[in-house]
Amino acid sequence: MREPTYFILLALVGEPLHGYAIAQKAKSLSDGRVTLAAGTLYGALERLAASGEIAVDREEAVDGRKRRYYRLDESGRNALAAEAKRMSSAARLGQKALRNFGTAQA
Repeated sequence: MREPTYFILLALVGEPLHGYAIAQKAKSLSDGRVTLAAGTLYGALERLAASGEIAVDREEAVDGRKRRYYRLDESGRNALAAEAKRMSSAARLGQKALRNFGTAQA
């Protein structure tokens, strides 16, 4: 899973959000590493919706513009959990390898 996808899914844990809020929360959760341009964000949201990992929760009009809210679906929660587990395992292996060579600060 690519890092932007991970942080988009993570941003949706707990509550439905609209696109701009997803981008801002992903940026915050990633400590500024993930900055999602509109084209990247909405392309990813379409892809994630098509794969069933997220779904449109609702739409509302704000200042004459349609705002679409997305929610995390079960498939997305499962994918997010699996990726978190994979990254955690990879980090543990990396730390162990570095300790074995005396270069880790763990």
